[in-house]
Amino acid sequence: MKHTLALLVVNRPTVLSHISGLISRRFYNIESIAAGPTEDPKVTRITLVVECEEHEIDQVIMQISKLVDVIKVTNLTSVKSITRELALIKVKAVPEKRTDIVDIVNIFRAKIVDVNRETMVIELTGETDKIDALLDVLQEHGIVEIVRTGKIALSRGPESAKEL
Repeated sequence: MKHTLALLVVNRPTVLSHISGLISRRFYNIESIAAGPTEDPKVTRITLVVECEEHEIDQVIMQISKLVDVIKVTNLTSVKSITRELALIKVKAVPEKRTDIVDIVNIFRAKIVDVNRETMVIELTGETDKIDALLDVLQEHGIVEIVRTGKIALSRGPESAKEL
């Protein structure tokens, strides 16, 4: 099962490598990892999606929490939360197929961010399933390249990750 964890850590070099090293040493797969600054410049927020069994996630959280630079770990899998991912998708776009691609982009509420003679780059933000669905539809046009951010998540309601 995939578990989404929100980590608040001290903004210091090597913190991310310590966390990923700890998880990989225990043979768990990191599905995605996204890190960035928070409202406090001394704190970094990491959203981590880890694949492990239900009974193993508490052990993963406990091990991460023991790291010196980790302030707080919250399991967002069991909390109502908003999740998003960003994808940039480069597709073949010969002139006679461009209107079809534009129609698909509009249906998914995506954006075309670059066009040249042979390709188009599409930007889509949404849940993982939405991005996967767009990729399925665009497959017949010829996907040249894909880049995805990985999942980011925020709990619903007035509490911050520090308070959960």
